[in-house]
Amino acid sequence: MHLKRWLTAIIAVPILIFLIGPGPRWLFYSVVCAAACAGLREYHAMASPRLPKTVQWIVGLLTVLLFTAIYLRQIMFIPAIILLWALAPMTWFLLTDPGSPAVEDLGKGLFGPVYAALPLLLLVLIDMRPSGSLWVFFLLTVVFAGDTGAFYIGKAMGRHKLYERVSPNKTWEGAIGGLAGSTLAGSLFIRLLGPGHMGLTVLILMAILSVAAQVGDLCESMLKRHHGVKDSGAILPGHGGILDRIDGLLFAIPVLYVYLSLDLG
Repeated sequence: MHLKRWLTAIIAVPILIFLIGPGPRWLFYSVVCAAACAGLREYHAMASPRLPKTVQWIVGLLTVLLFTAIYLRQIMFIPAIILLWALAPMTWFLLTDPGSPAVEDLGKGLFGPVYAALPLLLLVLIDMRPSGSLWVFFLLTVVFAGDTGAFYIGKAMGRHKLYERVSPNKTWEGAIGGLAGSTLAGSLFIRLLGPGHMGLTVLILMAILSVAAQVGDLCESMLKRHHGVKDSGAILPGHGGILDRIDGLLFAIPVLYVYLSLDLG
């Protein structure tokens, strides 16, 4: 398992560096959109499996349209597309089978794009800012270093359970190790590459990003535990599904987006 995790990381990291750095923006945004659609599919398979494939395709298509609107800077279409996430599936059920038991899963199904797609849309908006690609690199560094620190420190030193009802293997020692890993890696990144200046606000930002990522990890563990699945998917060897890899990132992205929107960077 460890070997698969590291092999996947070794292959993925150079690809990510190219996509986020010198690669064409349309390619990076397409990959982020594909990740959102894959995460959405995993969520539906896990949380609302009775939701008809047609409804899942409608939501997926609207997700692609949302990313397309952002790429083309057609901001005025975004509220309408988000609203259609709810209205289109409801209309489909109304016109096809209003008495279907799957209607009960409609609410859970419609939560999927808010959870799996909207945070990744914010990642695209972060990239569109001045020095946006560096902020994206910073975010990934903080979150993935925290994930690695939590995993290995927890494995080596973990004694006190963090939240056993949700994730029996996570410990307070691992959580502290994750916070330390995020802070150390983020501080090194800022000092070497920027994009901001090392100071108290950035230290607080890194701490909040680390905590948010760990909360995101626990929330996905809660979903998997509730629905009786070990991994959200099997697309990434050694890592599980897309949601298993980006669960913390989904919660950390809005934190960085708000930080930059408040012009604290």
